Amino acid sequence: MTSKMITKVDGQELTLERVFRAPRELVFKAFSEAEHLKNWWGPRGWTLTVCNIDFRPGGVWHYCMKCIDKNQGDFYGFESWGKGVYQEIVENEKIVYVDYFSDAEGNEAEGMPSSHITLIFEEYEGNTKLINRARYASPEALKTVLDMGMEQGITETWDRLEELVVSLR
Repeated sequence: MTSKMITKVDGQELTLERVFRAPRELVFKAFSEAEHLKNWWGPRGWTLTVCNIDFRPGGVWHYCMKCIDKNQGDFYGFESWGKGVYQEIVENEKIVYVDYFSDAEGNEAEGMPSSHITLIFEEYEGNTKLINRARYASPEALKTVLDMGMEQGITETWDRLEELVVSLR
């Protein structure tokens, strides 16, 4: 049985919570190692064709998601580049980073909203409660990404994360 994601929007902040059926160390590792990220990051039908990660404060995670599902119509073959710049890492407890839309060279995409992300990993009845707080520059910037289908994308991404961590337990 899969835990349902709880979504809260408050002004310019989006909070997502979900319980994963795996120990906190394993869920944290899934966010911090390229070999794991490649197996779950992105919505269904998308794959990471590039995943370069320097997991340390000041380090950068640069990646490319590509749609490989022909049933997704116009999205098929589409690439979406992103970049995260890590600010704070507390092993098995917290990851703080700024998330950007980018290009293949890692340049931030103009006109696209960035977000300040705080991931909290909490022990929860032998499982892990993940809390993702994303703060945008304005409520309008948050609305832009929600209108792009980000909530469905994260739901599918976290479903894939659940499948991975359960398989690795």
